[in-house]
Amino acid sequence: MAKIGFLPPLMFAMLFATFAAIFSLNSPNLTFDQSVLLVLKSRISHDPHNLLTINWSTSTSVCNWIGITCGSRHQRVVALNLSSMDLTGTIPSELGSLSFLEWLDIHYNNFHGFLPIELTNLHRLRYLNFGNNNFNGEMPSWFGFFAKLQSLYMYGNNFTGVIPSTLGSLSKLEKLILYDNDFKGQIPITIGNLSNLIWLYLDDNNLSGYLQSGIFDNLSKLQVLSLTGNQISGRIPNSLFKCKELTYLSLYNNSMGEIVPIEIGNLTMLQYLYLSYNHLKGSIPSSIFNISSLLHIGLGSNNFFGYVWSNMFDYLPQLSYLDLGECQLSGRIPMSLFKCKELQVLYLYENRLEGTVPSEITNLTSLVHFAIGRNNISGQFPNPTPLLHWYDVSENNLVGEIPSSICNLSSIVGLYLMMNSFNGTIPECLGNLSSSLLYIELQKNNFHGKLPKSFAKGCTLQSIRINNNQLEGSLPRSLGNCKDLNLLDIGNNYFSDTFPNWLGYLDQLQVLILRSNRFYGQVNNSDVKVSFSRLRCIDLSHNNFSGYLPVNFFENLHAIIREGHEKKSKPEYMKNTVLNGKQYYFVEGLSFTAKGLEMEFQSLLTSWMVLDFSSNQFLGEIPKILGELHSLIVLNLSHNSLTGPIPSSLSDLSELESLDLSSNKLQGRIPIELTNIDFLEVLNLSQNNLKGPIPQGKQFDTFTNDSYIGNLGLCGLPLSKSCNHNDEDTSDKFDRDDDDDDDDDDNDELNWKFSILIGYGYDDELNWRFSILMGYGGGLVLAVSLGYIVLTTGKPWWLIRIT
Repeated sequence: MAKIGFLPPLMFAMLFATFAAIFSLNSPNLTFDQSVLLVLKSRISHDPHNLLTINWSTSTSVCNWIGITCGSRHQRVVALNLSSMDLTGTIPSELGSLSFLEWLDIHYNNFHGFLPIELTNLHRLRYLNFGNNNFNGEMPSWFGFFAKLQSLYMYGNNFTGVIPSTLGSLSKLEKLILYDNDFKGQIPITIGNLSNLIWLYLDDNNLSGYLQSGIFDNLSKLQVLSLTGNQISGRIPNSLFKCKELTYLSLYNNSMGEIVPIEIGNLTMLQYLYLSYNHLKGSIPSSIFNISSLLHIGLGSNNFFGYVWSNMFDYLPQLSYLDLGECQLSGRIPMSLFKCKELQVLYLYENRLEGTVPSEITNLTSLVHFAIGRNNISGQFPNPTPLLHWYDVSENNLVGEIPSSICNLSSIVGLYLMMNSFNGTIPECLGNLSSSLLYIELQKNNFHGKLPKSFAKGCTLQSIRINNNQLEGSLPRSLGNCKDLNLLDIGNNYFSDTFPNWLGYLDQLQVLILRSNRFYGQVNNSDVKVSFSRLRCIDLSHNNFSGYLPVNFFENLHAIIREGHEKKSKPEYMKNTVLNGKQYYFVEGLSFTAKGLEMEFQSLLTSWMVLDFSSNQFLGEIPKILGELHSLIVLNLSHNSLTGPIPSSLSDLSELESLDLSSNKLQGRIPIELTNIDFLEVLNLSQNNLKGPIPQGKQFDTFTNDSYIGNLGLCGLPLSKSCNHNDEDTSDKFDRDDDDDDDDDDNDELNWKFSILIGYGYDDELNWRFSILMGYGGGLVLAVSLGYIVLTTGKPWWLIRIT
């Protein structure tokens, strides 16, 4: 009987659940939510993973669809989460009909277009995330109508205009995330009404103006304030220091001026402080260094001044990141710094620090980035700690040899030792570290000996700069393992070798500088199939290269040939690295001889194209193919033994700004076509055997005598020697002869003899004497002829009687 009494209630419950499920499946409200979502599905133009295509089907309950959550009581759609599905589409106005929706998340997709005002009907909405899509236009003011909204994420879109002041009506808002858009103008004062606000992220917009003085008065719960990457100016308002719960404060990369108030020390819960890259001035408040909770301090690149003090870091036991670079600080590195055992990043570069690096630096065993470059630090090579990735002691007064402990840096990425007085040899182990190293900069020291023989097969080096030392020997063939090498500068050393054709296999190589060494022989790369195709800057000057200019080498300079036909919409710089939020170009300090001057670059545009073969022993004629290097900006072939005419094909170098062919043995006229080079600023054709009139017009009207001295056959402005009519006619004759056969020396000799016969010579004195001789000779012939005629005809009679 007990069992019989128990079964009916159980069966009744099962039947009720079944009927409830059937009723819910056919609920008009649920069917309505389904129809709305199907409209949204129809607006999806791209669903690469077929998530909605397959799953959002009328054959299953909408509550079982992917991304859909229904309420347990009323079975209505309360949450829509389509985040990170790679969907492309627009938001339909019908979405505003999901009146029970509390959670709407579509971040990390490609939704675009404008947002429909019907979304304001979602009066239950507490969480809204439209981040990382492509919405554009102004952010609608009706976002202030979501009375229950607690979290608003609109980051990573293309919103423009000002931040709506109506957002100040969202009294329950805790998180406002608007970074990475294009908002302009001032942060509205109404943001200060959001008394429940915990997070405020407005990074990477174009916000400007001052932070209004009372904007933080009511934001007592604020924990995160991030305004990085805007144009906000003025001073830090004192109302900010009322936000006692603040743990994260970033005003990094703005235009903030004035001094930092000492009241910043009131933020006793602060863990992350980033004020770098502003115009803050005065001394750094000591109160900052009393906030023992601080993990990160970023104050670099401001207009601070003053001294560091001995106990500066006594109260920062947890500090892991310190940036005081470019702060004009004086004094010695404080010993208290080495109490910060958790320190991983230390930037003290570009200050006025002096003295030595204490040996206690080795106590910082967690140190990953160490940068003290551009100070007045002296003493021996500072001992590196074993976990270092970046080691920068450049531009100081350091001496000594590279210690063997450098070989223990198995994770080293950047090694910057340039512009000190280091000596000794380069450790062989650096070649073994090349599987982690990206940048080696040892230039302008006193290193001697040879380069390491072995560079690892997995070599990751992108830049090697060892110029201006006393290194010798040949380039190790193992450099060919460095497939990512972009820049190789070994200039101003004593290397002695033939041209390294095998470097042609490095198809990422953009800059090759071999100048001022003892390289010799011909530049020929016929045995290299893919050769120097990305090379943009080539400097082989001041060596002992000989033979003809390498036509096949020029044919393979595809970056210089092609770039001229691929104009970019905006300037681009050669590959760089980002360190401490700042771009560091590995071409910084690179120098070229251009426009008659030694030019040093802090960054180098990819459009900067240089070919410098000057001060060698090249001979023969200038190849016409040089005219196909359309993007070339600097061409220097001076101080060689080149002969023949200047090829008119050089006029095709439409981007050329500097042309130096001086101190060769070039002959013939200056091609008039060169006047078509619109950007030519510097021309040097001096000390050759050129002749004829100097072309006039355009850029040629700006050149002085210095461009042409040492060519006795040239005439016309700007020279004082003028051209006569025969000069111009004869030069045309020469042009035709040169075009017929540029390589025929016999024709050149005949042309020269012909010029003598018609009164156009190479020597002014010869021309003068020849003119007198012609005058006397012509007069004599005329007199004899007239005498013969008169005497034989007897006329005129009066002349006969006089005779």
